[in-house]
Amino acid sequence: MTKIREITNLLEKSAPLSYQESYDNAGLQTGNPADTVTGVLLTLDCTEEVIEEALANNCNLIVAHHPVIFKPLKKLTGQNSVERVIIKALQNNLAIYACHTNLDSILTGVNDKICEKLGLQNRKILAPKSGLLRKLITFVPVENTETVLQALHMAGAGNIGDYKSCSFQVTGTGSFQPTGNANPAIGEINKQEYVNEDRIEVIFPTPIESTLLNALRESHPYEEVAYDIIPLTNLNQEVGAGMIGELPESLPEKAFIEHLKQSMNLNLVKHTRFRQQNIKRVAVCGGTGSFLIKDAIRQQADVFITADLKYHEYFDAENKIILADIGHYESEVFTKELFYDIIKKSFTNFAVLLSKVNTNPVSYS
Repeated sequence: MTKIREITNLLEKSAPLSYQESYDNAGLQTGNPADTVTGVLLTLDCTEEVIEEALANNCNLIVAHHPVIFKPLKKLTGQNSVERVIIKALQNNLAIYACHTNLDSILTGVNDKICEKLGLQNRKILAPKSGLLRKLITFVPVENTETVLQALHMAGAGNIGDYKSCSFQVTGTGSFQPTGNANPAIGEINKQEYVNEDRIEVIFPTPIESTLLNALRESHPYEEVAYDIIPLTNLNQEVGAGMIGELPESLPEKAFIEHLKQSMNLNLVKHTRFRQQNIKRVAVCGGTGSFLIKDAIRQQADVFITADLKYHEYFDAENKIILADIGHYESEVFTKELFYDIIKKSFTNFAVLLSKVNTNPVSYS
């Protein structure tokens, strides 16, 4: 029987919580991780209607993109929709899990789904993040280097852009003296030992540090493994905000807007004036993305698709780019499909349902 923690662990392996923004509140918001899963309901927002839908379908886990608890709660009296959702969830032993800006930030996340809908090629992160990479340095007897390196690569180290199994090695002399109760793989107690060793360096993303160190210890021949971990300021090309890609063929501006509406199931698009240039290079950001306008211009995008643009932010286009606001809900509603793909690849012994509730608080007349 599958436990709730198995589902949340899987989601966090795909979109680590450490990738969420500082203001966010992703993770398990209600529920017992040890409970057995009866069914999972996937939604963009967790509303009172969604709670009722979960109960009607015997789902005791709701996976939402937006956290229902976003600001601190000081009381639970049912005076607003958030409090009522939490009370209803607690009364019915419902678990609510949010996967928000951490899912926005990964290479295969929310923005990749938008690019997929639009048919964009050559996709990459629009604004990669720094401070999410580290370097592992360790020292291995020359004859054991390949075994240790293989274990480190299998654990996820050494991936740089489109290259994998990357490392640096240099050979030198390691020196040590076993003492006391040591049980050395090489050398004798109280005798100085000199060994031909390789210094190995590999880069890795911060969420896999514990897994990587376990792989190092299990594959290394020494009783005591010497290693250093160094924080890096390098940009992580696989984690960040927004995404940019290219259409297979350029489109006239009006034709592109029609393509956008059809691909994203839109009734309307708010946008800046046309520039009388074809659209080829497209930048996207699900949800609120005005902070990426300059990045989209810098990356020479012809159009930037996002949501929640304010009046004065449209002026920031400066006729260098078309800004297109498709609506917050509309830009992220397909996130449910991401959750479904992640969960169904690993679990098939319970129902995984896409919510049929339209949680969009905005109506058009």
